[in-house]
Amino acid sequence: MSDTPVRHQSTAAFYGQAVASFALAITATAIGIFRLQADAWVRGFLGIAVLYLVTSAFTLAKVVRDRQEAGQIVSRVDQARLEKLLAEHDPFEKL
Repeated sequence: MSDTPVRHQSTAAFYGQAVASFALAITATAIGIFRLQADAWVRGFLGIAVLYLVTSAFTLAKVVRDRQEAGQIVSRVDQARLEKLLAEHDPFEKL
């Protein structure tokens, strides 16, 4: 009666593309900041801003993933309770 949801897993190619894309974006941004014709404090500020943005993006992605997984767990618990009630219910039982 219980349908176990299929776990979706990324392929190795998708994972590799995501890592390569991230590395390319960080490298290009670092080179752009390094070669910027500005004072050192401006380049430093931009570097810190990029690092803060990256860590905030990782944190946001983790929070969204955790919330989604928690919703799936609650849904599975509710489904199990409903299946138990239906299994124990006898419609022909005298009241």
